[in-house]
Amino acid sequence: MTDLPPKPATTPARPYFSSGPCAKPPGWSADRLNPVSLGRSHRSKIGKQRLQYCIDLMRELLKLPNTHRIGIVPGSDTGAFEMAMWTMLGARPVTALAWESFGEGWVTDAVKQLKIDPTVVRADYGQLPDLTAIDWTNDVLFTWNGTTSGVRVPNADFIPADREGLSFADATSGVFAYDIDWAKIDVATFSWQKVLGGEGAHGVLILGPRAVERLESYTPAWPLPKIFRLVSKGKLTEGIFKGETINTPSMLAVEDAIFSLEWGKSLGENGLIARSDANAAALDRIVEARDWLGHLAADPATRSKTSVCLTVEGADEALIKKMASLLEAEGAAHDVAGYRDAPAGLRIWCGATVDTADIEALGPWLDWAYATAKAA
Repeated sequence: MTDLPPKPATTPARPYFSSGPCAKPPGWSADRLNPVSLGRSHRSKIGKQRLQYCIDLMRELLKLPNTHRIGIVPGSDTGAFEMAMWTMLGARPVTALAWESFGEGWVTDAVKQLKIDPTVVRADYGQLPDLTAIDWTNDVLFTWNGTTSGVRVPNADFIPADREGLSFADATSGVFAYDIDWAKIDVATFSWQKVLGGEGAHGVLILGPRAVERLESYTPAWPLPKIFRLVSKGKLTEGIFKGETINTPSMLAVEDAIFSLEWGKSLGENGLIARSDANAAALDRIVEARDWLGHLAADPATRSKTSVCLTVEGADEALIKKMASLLEAEGAAHDVAGYRDAPAGLRIWCGATVDTADIEALGPWLDWAYATAKAA
């Protein structure tokens, strides 16, 4: 019988490695949330103040210029990105980039729902397409950081300053973890549930001036549901970007986001980025020390620093499920199996709300789970 390694003596203090919703910030507890807006209307003076404060904090931490508007919208990142697609696409040709499941989702929306016949540029999981070959006379849809593939764009250099089309970035696993050149981004979307460790259901929509110009000069051919409408009488509905949300938000979720944003601010300039960098580096050291582990994204320049996808030697879906179940049962790691549409492997969230010490403590547990699952 093969000797199995002993269970490690040290367990991650916070074994939360899910890629969404992600670990809460260190020190979080429900009783630390400010109750000032709870039980109040989002249209009350205090409700509007707290929504605006949340927007102001996001702008500060993202270093978002005043040229860009930022609004809280329904439906998490998906709702925010679909809102952008439904309201702005159709004015010119579209190119959709897909190298993981969410990018493929935007392709499906463009082809089957909006029926705009986009140019589709694909790459396999773990790879990026040739970003230099994009036709920027088109509107271009892409994911900044592929949550399900562990692949990201290296930076915004591939987006030309003199582009004719709009750049649409699904940046939900990217914002707060990377320094983004906002001059290159016309539309960006994300959810609090990723790098901030906030709650789901609410999305954030960022619009640059060229996106606002599109909204005010173009009317799509298809009808728009109420929650997608960003324009009234040919002008942007500015209230959306001042805390006057289209539908009723959860003020509990808003207060939770404010807690995370205030925590992020307390870390100092680039503090959230630094924590994500440190966590990804710690996981890199674990992978480099093990022959049976690898990165799905082989190129470090395009490897995610948040949703890190790992290959496991000889693994199939059953082995990965067994490993994940073993780790969960021991309280060593929760929710680390790869995404269902991705190649069989592990996915470890390394965003800012995770502590580096917990990443480091995870390594020996991966050894134990791999050996135990293979022997079963």
